[in-house]
Amino acid sequence: MSRKEALDKARDAGLDLVEISPTATPPVAKIVDWGKYQYQKMKEQQRNKKNARSSEIKQMRLGLKIGQNDLNIKLRKIRKFLLDGDKVKIQIIFRGREMAHPEVGQDLLGRILDQLSDVAIADNKPTMAGRNLNIIIRSNPNAKAKDPQGD
Repeated sequence: MSRKEALDKARDAGLDLVEISPTATPPVAKIVDWGKYQYQKMKEQQRNKKNARSSEIKQMRLGLKIGQNDLNIKLRKIRKFLLDGDKVKIQIIFRGREMAHPEVGQDLLGRILDQLSDVAIADNKPTMAGRNLNIIIRSNPNAKAKDPQGD
């Protein structure tokens, strides 16, 4: 249909001729009420924005002298964060003379990564930043989704 015919039809109906896809061959146009069209488009954008969830970086801080039960609780929380789609920054804090033995922190971090290997992969290598040993992990796309509570 020609442009003039489409404009005449729109005018007769008391509506507007709106170009939907200008890059298509031939261009696609619709006869619609412009105000209603804009309102629906705005509502759709709001729905998409509400449903889109950006990934956050959660942080878990641990000391070198953490007990096994405390470590298990922290690991359970990290699993939950990973299954929710968030990245997790694990930070091992060195206090006082613990700085003389960075290998102890590396060992702890290795144990943590081994226990999380089924759901997580490291984004980068562990780095020392001042008195902290940091690593960022993200969920493994090949991981089987397991509830952290064991349900």
